[in-house]
Amino acid sequence: MARQIPQNVRMYNLFPRLVGRMENWSIHFDRIKEMGFEWIYINPFHYPGFSGSLYAPKDYYDFNPMFINPNSLVPPVRQMENMIEEAHKRGLKVVMDLVINHTAKDHPFVRIHPEWYKRDEKGEVKSPGAWDNGHWVEWGDLAEIDNENSPDRENLWKYWEDLVLYYTDKGFDGFRADAAYQVPSELWKRLIEVAHTKREDVVFFAESLGCTPQQTLTLAESGFDYIFNSSKWWNYRDPWLFEQYNQTRVICPSISFPESHDTMRLAMEMKNHLPAIKQRIQFTAFFSSGWMIPVGMEYGFRKKTDVVFTTPHDWEPVNYDLTSFITQINRIRQKYSLFGEETENIIISHDNMHNVLVMLKVSSDKKTKALVILNQDTFNMQKVNLGHLGQYFGPSLVSLEDLSPENPQSYVPGENYEYLLNPGEVRIIHWRA
Repeated sequence: MARQIPQNVRMYNLFPRLVGRMENWSIHFDRIKEMGFEWIYINPFHYPGFSGSLYAPKDYYDFNPMFINPNSLVPPVRQMENMIEEAHKRGLKVVMDLVINHTAKDHPFVRIHPEWYKRDEKGEVKSPGAWDNGHWVEWGDLAEIDNENSPDRENLWKYWEDLVLYYTDKGFDGFRADAAYQVPSELWKRLIEVAHTKREDVVFFAESLGCTPQQTLTLAESGFDYIFNSSKWWNYRDPWLFEQYNQTRVICPSISFPESHDTMRLAMEMKNHLPAIKQRIQFTAFFSSGWMIPVGMEYGFRKKTDVVFTTPHDWEPVNYDLTSFITQINRIRQKYSLFGEETENIIISHDNMHNVLVMLKVSSDKKTKALVILNQDTFNMQKVNLGHLGQYFGPSLVSLEDLSPENPQSYVPGENYEYLLNPGEVRIIHWRA
């Protein structure tokens, strides 16, 4: 029997530097559950290197002092297990970050296993980096692992195997693979297979932003269950998003997000302009099969999270409260299976395309469809005229339903659909054969 991949992933990123000690994380779990999320993704909690960055692990089996209670009689590992148990009591599944492309530069392995690392032309341990506006930015606190060509590759890979098995055994339900496409696919295949020998339901999510379709295919063939897509950055006009999505959706389901721990906060980016904020939230929520938001987005937090400097003191007063709005979005996603699968997404031509996006979502069996009608103009009302909706759905319109998260219409005029959209407004019209 084929392994079942979970559908309709609704994920909440609990950024640990913002929420402090693990014993306090469960304070947030009820709110997360009530908003309709089922998965919690937690950034690295391991003991960090000299920079203090979450993504510079110095000891994968020890904990960042920020996240444990040193005065507790409960051992740190048990504090983590208690946190996972509290999540499971509420029906929440917990995903941890898996950082195996690099370690902290002061990790003991640099001394004990120097052959596990890449070297530069001078023979020094190599630091990874990235291009930023044409400039190479090196992350000097990190040491790049040579997972592909290390002369001691078998022992290195065995170390990663043991790490995955250890945290699977501790109760984690999934892993988010950091910089997944920079790690050999053969290693991912091995780690995923090993995890599934312990627990078949463990889910693997690949950080895949910036991947080519071929790299995405390679990740999917390695056994990853989900990738992340780039819908957050789409301008509602250029064709690149749909070109990417239509290439990858047949390979691997994907997760959208309106903001992440790596991006500017939506409230800051949109200057607190709620029509623009809600518009972007809804577009990402109804674009692909998975959806994720980070902690604080529901309250309009404005300060970008930082993997080195964020502390619980950065928790902000409520700017605005979108918990009910997000809850309604997740109710729709949960109730209507169309929004939990990778659909064919088609841009519909109409006479006000410059201002209004109309996207038709079609299920794989063609039996359910939805129109996502989005006012790109977040300051002015815009009119949309789609005529007879039968041209998109089929001759029978008796099943038409307005699922819009805000102010849904009790009746959908399918014979001649005209609507005056408020600034940034999104309408969702659902049809079932």
